Amino acid sequence: MKRSITNIPYSVLDLATVIEGKTPADTFKKSADLARHVEDLGYTRYWLAEHHNMISVASSATSVVIGHIAAATKTIRVGSGGIMLPNHSPLVIAEQFGTLESLFPGRIDLGLGRAPGTDQVTAMAIRGEQRFQAAQTFPQDVLKLQAYFSSENSGSSVRAIPGEGLDIPIWILGSSTDSAHLAAALGLPYAFASHFAPAQFMTAINIYRDKFKPSEHLQQPYVLACVNVVAGETDAEANKLATSLYQMFRGVITGKRQLLPPPVDSMEGIWSDYEEEQISQMLACTFVGSKETIKTDLQQFIDQTGVDEVMASAHIFDHFARLRSYEILSEVFRGI
Repeated sequence: MKRSITNIPYSVLDLATVIEGKTPADTFKKSADLARHVEDLGYTRYWLAEHHNMISVASSATSVVIGHIAAATKTIRVGSGGIMLPNHSPLVIAEQFGTLESLFPGRIDLGLGRAPGTDQVTAMAIRGEQRFQAAQTFPQDVLKLQAYFSSENSGSSVRAIPGEGLDIPIWILGSSTDSAHLAAALGLPYAFASHFAPAQFMTAINIYRDKFKPSEHLQQPYVLACVNVVAGETDAEANKLATSLYQMFRGVITGKRQLLPPPVDSMEGIWSDYEEEQISQMLACTFVGSKETIKTDLQQFIDQTGVDEVMASAHIFDHFARLRSYEILSEVFRGI
């Protein structure tokens, strides 16, 4: 059955993007301001992602930034989209998120990813040779986390204090089909990174739904899709704002990462035909335009995918334009 856009939750993925001329300290202040803004606009959750050695991403210490955002807000759920579990021991993550849940009860989400969230050299600096084994033992490490959070673990010789006995929702994140099998087998909600890796999106969520096994955590499959949204008063304004996103992704595919640059009037002469094609493929789940354009395109996306929740990422250079973009998006979901 098709669902109206006004009947599904909408959320935020903040990559704590550092813009040209600014610092991570500036980014954290703006993220807190954005979180308060979207809380007032009815957004369900505000997630941050773990990345390392990336000049434009300031959320490497993800748990710390989650605490910063949760402290700046009152009701919105705050969490990770995600914590890259191979970079950490399950016990440390259980303690960190147990601490967050103790400080902000009923508001913390724990999204888990299998990738290192960085290049292989940096992954070596984080976990050394253990990174190879950790990636292979991701399913077992998720189970360890669940065990640390359970009340039944009180008799164990290793306990997560705080963490034990707390209800912290665990999500499985993915950008390929591997994670779909795991989320389905464990009966956990599934969040897909369609904002940068849309190629296997439909295949993955179909696997997840077909193989889903109900659990004590979730009775029916639940799919969250992360997409890029750049909304403006007009299509022309939004298209110009989106050039910052295109320039940033050009840095990704060329290996020349940069701070988020200001928008330009046109990408002509900036990207090659090959770069434009590659970026267009990576950004297939990107919605740019006025309120009416966003409404039409997002409703079509929801009809095609049947997703249960949409999470929007917005790489917009100007802070007030970014606030307005999320405001316009909320009006779409609220039917205003």
